[in-house]
Amino acid sequence: MNYPLLNVFLTTMWFFLWILWFFLLFRIFGDIFRDHELSGWGKAAWSVFVIVLPFVGVFVYLIARGRGMGAREVAQAQRNEQEFRAYVREAAGTGSGPVEAADAKGGGGQADQLAKLADLRAHGDISEEEFQRAKEHVLAA
Repeated sequence: MNYPLLNVFLTTMWFFLWILWFFLLFRIFGDIFRDHELSGWGKAAWSVFVIVLPFVGVFVYLIARGRGMGAREVAQAQRNEQEFRAYVREAAGTGSGPVEAADAKGGGGQADQLAKLADLRAHGDISEEEFQRAKEHVLAA
């Protein structure tokens, strides 16, 4: 067993760089296929470029489109959050529309009112004590 400590370090470093490379590839392919503004031909061209010339393709992609990767990820997260909130409202039985539509019909349900109270508390518009009192009032009605 003659394997110097430096070789162990170098082997470990190359192994983690290899894993990092695959994470980067998955991230770039995810960005390519999640981008709704990129045409099908553009997606195909970037995919072929990244597969055929992986190092050059990845670096060119990061230079050309890297700035928008974060913005696209944030936009996707916001869409997911809106869809989740809509699903929760629908599953809670508060109607299929947003809170404002329920208010226009005459007040909305308990879940809508509690959601509004939670938003007010989260934004710091009301204190925890005011939230608890209003919650008790809504649940008692």
